[in-house]
Amino acid sequence: MTNTGMNMRGKITFYEEKNFQGRSYECMNDCSDMSSYLSRCQSCRVESGCFMVYDRTNYMGNQYYMKRGDYSDYQNWMGMSGVKSCRMIPMHRGQFRMKIYERESFGGQSHEMMDDCDNVMDRYSMNDCQSCNVMDGHWLMYEQPQYRGKMMYMRPGEYRSFRDMGMSGMKFMSMRRITDSCN
Repeated sequence: MTNTGMNMRGKITFYEEKNFQGRSYECMNDCSDMSSYLSRCQSCRVESGCFMVYDRTNYMGNQYYMKRGDYSDYQNWMGMSGVKSCRMIPMHRGQFRMKIYERESFGGQSHEMMDDCDNVMDRYSMNDCQSCNVMDGHWLMYEQPQYRGKMMYMRPGEYRSFRDMGMSGMKFMSMRRITDSCN
């Protein structure tokens, strides 16, 4: 495989100890359960690509977006109990489209988005977002305005109920396209 092909796939290395010490696990795609490779994860290095890391197996729990860089202490960059699974975010070229809905099952007020939205309440007068349909691109949704708080990675598909996805009680108040080249 050429270097260009590898960069498009992404590469992240997880370490059992802080500051890139201890046993390591190199990952270049999705991993639903890291426990068979490492007993814990306290630091990581993203060499190429972009990833979402999760504090529970099977891409569940708190999520954190990671792009190229060194992350020497998980407590400083996540505030999570450690990394248990990760998902590589494919590079997307082209337009971005997502339709957000006020209620579950695509009910209530709706708005189609093609750009980032730093405050759903201010822009659309929506006080909640409970479902969405991602038509194009990859997005991050945040629980607070200005892209703050807990986040959730959304790839193309229909999401009828955020509650059923383990996000019970969470409101998403800002959304951002993942436009980084991730190199």
